[in-house]
Amino acid sequence: MAWSTRELADLAGTTVNTVRHYHRLGLLEEPERRYNGYKQYEVRHLVRLLRIRRLADLGVPLGQIGAVAGAGDGAPQALQAVDAELAASIERLQQARADIAAILRDGAPADSPSGFESVGSRLSEADSSIVHIYTRLYDEQALADLRAMVETDDDAVKDEVDALAPDADEETRESLAERLAPSLAQNILDYPWLSDPASHLSKSERVTQSTFVEAVTELYNPAQLDVFARAGIRANEQVSALRAAQAAAPQDGGGDRA
Repeated sequence: MAWSTRELADLAGTTVNTVRHYHRLGLLEEPERRYNGYKQYEVRHLVRLLRIRRLADLGVPLGQIGAVAGAGDGAPQALQAVDAELAASIERLQQARADIAAILRDGAPADSPSGFESVGSRLSEADSSIVHIYTRLYDEQALADLRAMVETDDDAVKDEVDALAPDADEETRESLAERLAPSLAQNILDYPWLSDPASHLSKSERVTQSTFVEAVTELYNPAQLDVFARAGIRANEQVSALRAAQAAAPQDGGGDRA
């Protein structure tokens, strides 16, 4: 019995182009040709093709099939490497499904930053962009804290800052800064690492600082940056005053005992 390329491909559940590709890679031996020039494949070609397809279905890269086929000494190590890659792929797919479920559940934009799906609909275009950048600069704990900050944001003040015109007047800027400062101060108290984030960086301090400066300068207009700067100064002043008051307060020693 002899098969043509198309017949062989059909038997193996693949395509003519795939069979030809295996020939080019040297995985499948070229058969003899009939008098009319057509290839004539035999059982050994079919078996070899089925073995190749089996290994490919397991995830073995085509470049490693020659070494893995049969009972070669390198087969266990190669299969273990493939298994590790498959496990990583499964983990990525499971995470993707979880993220998609969160996006659909919360009605968040499809391109919400990873881990921020539950608050994605509350982020402005600029805020979403900056959070995307933060995911490359900070560790998982810091990102979890940032998500918690978004969840407790004062939406009214945030919406006004988002809508602030580049040429907003002094009174408007000052008012927004005053109203934004308390939530910033609370964040500093709740998450002390904000004052010294070095231990939560996934990149170097130099890269983080330069990237942050470039990002906020491009993503926010001058008036918004001015409000952030003023609010940050006031927030730190409020935190310092509160800590000073706490340090000066008398400690409760339980009173004198008779």
